[in-house]
Amino acid sequence: MAKIKPRVKVPKSADAGEIVEIKALISHPMHTGRAKDKAGNVIPRKIINSFKVAFNGAEIFSMDLEPAISANPYVAFPFKATEAGTMDFTWVEDGGAEYTVSKKLKVS
Repeated sequence: MAKIKPRVKVPKSADAGEIVEIKALISHPMHTGRAKDKAGNVIPRKIINSFKVAFNGAEIFSMDLEPAISANPYVAFPFKATEAGTMDFTWVEDGGAEYTVSKKLKVS
């Protein structure tokens, strides 16, 4: 199985009140439970089913993902920078496995 790797892009700094774009991608095959391997066996369902972002501990973005989402889901959203802090990104997979990344944002 491919290595699951989350990646995020957060600006290193922003002006107070500036709207910045936050980007997140996770390398994940998103098996729907319908595909078969070379031997004809069904590949069990294993998808990222939720994605959440918190800034300084407060949730600022969340979404549920379904089997129809393509492999390697990419998400981008705007964020209004009002104070410096840390963004915590969390992806949760079927079975409860979590993948997390944190990035700091400086605001001047």
